[in-house]
Amino acid sequence: MIDQLFEFVQNHPLLVGAFLLVLTAWVLYEVRNSAAGGVTAGEATQLINREDAVVVDTREAGDFKAGHIAGARNIPQSRLDERMSELEKVKDKPIIVACKHGQAAGAAVAKLTKAGYPRVLKLKGGMMQWQADGLPVVKK
Repeated sequence: MIDQLFEFVQNHPLLVGAFLLVLTAWVLYEVRNSAAGGVTAGEATQLINREDAVVVDTREAGDFKAGHIAGARNIPQSRLDERMSELEKVKDKPIIVACKHGQAAGAAVAKLTKAGYPRVLKLKGGMMQWQADGLPVVKK
């Protein structure tokens, strides 16, 4: 198996080089985006307790009912544009966007920021990290 891999690399250096270039660009993009505008579960808890931050869970209803942060609002990613007006009353508060793994929340953060919400942050690691940290979830 390894011999075949080395033979492939020797026979297709441009293809392997292009793959490595795309892989490196993708990793750098993910690292840059994961560090920007995100809060850890501990920081999110502090924002919720001290500044009355609002948590917006962008997962679908089934995942939301299986376990979510207490007080979170469920606005699925697919319906964010049409339901964004529900957040008008809390525009001056920090808004924490949570998704399943922390990757899809970036798109919601970008939409809310573009719509004029000043303090929108994503939950790093999403609900998976929240639960891995042993923080409580509500099931409804």
